[in-house]
This record gives sequence, structure tokens and C-alpha cells, in this order.
Amino acid sequence: MKIGFGGGCHWCTEAVFQSLRGVTEVEQGFIKSLAPHDTYSEAVIVTFEPDVIPLQVLIDVHLRTHASTSQHKMRGKYRSAVYVYSDSQADMVRCHIIASQCDFDNSIITMTLPFDGFKLSPEQFRDYYRSNTEKPFCTAYIDPKLSKIRQQFDRYYEPAKP
Repeated sequence: MKIGFGGGCHWCTEAVFQSLRGVTEVEQGFIKSLAPHDTYSEAVIVTFEPDVIPLQVLIDVHLRTHASTSQHKMRGKYRSAVYVYSDSQADMVRCHIIASQCDFDNSIITMTLPFDGFKLSPEQFRDYYRSNTEKPFCTAYIDPKLSKIRQQFDRYYEPAKP
């Protein structure tokens, strides 16, 4: 099963979903939806095994590892969204985001959008965390997100494979 996630730097988003048991592939790049969200925005496509990691858990991880309640000035480049492949997937995502709102002090701004296109990142930027774990960007931005996953989603955490 596939789903798309966008909200922050795709290096971070890629590393977050690569760290989860049941995720079989993470494609890093740029996703677009339908107008008015038809510009490409940094995101990932996640292929996962729903019997190992439910879609609801993926959504929870996503909401907690990027600024899902902040309408900051970089939202054009970092659109906060879950990109869906079917109407039934859209309904499930919307319902879960609404149910998750009680866990947040501010309103969740993450949109549920239909997937409409994808451009893969250049090869030198893919698997960024796995190739650059000691670089300052990784230690400053990605490691805290992975720490949060270990704390809040330990059942699904799987250390990165080289």
C-alpha cells in the first residue's frame, strides 16, 4: 500500500519513515496535488505493509514529526499534507486527523490531498540521513525526530539499515 507525506524537509521526512518497521520503501522527492495545490512540494511516497504498521500509526508519526499545527512562511515548499491514492484512503485519513486533534493544543493544518504527480529527488540527495548521519543537519534536525519515534512509537521503530 502507498501513501504520500509532506510537511518538512524531505531529508527529514525520508529518514523518519525509513526508521519504521513495516515500511518497505520511501521515495524522496516532490509531490503535487490538484489545484490550488498543484505546485510540487517536498514530500515522500511511503510503501508499507498495513498488517505490520497501520496507516493510522503512519499518520500519527507524521503529525508528530513536523510542524503540523504551524502555517509558517515556508508552507509552499513544505506543504503539510497527506497525499492519498483513493477516496476510501482519503476518508480514513481525514477521520484520523480529526480524531487526533485532541492530542494537540493548536489546530492541525495538515491537509488530505489527492496524489497527482511525483518527481524523484536527484540521486545524490536520496537516502540523505543514511549517508550523512554525522553531518550537522542530521544531528540538529533528524536525530531529534528519530528520538521522538523511539520514545513514542518504540513498537514500530527499526534502526536505519546501512
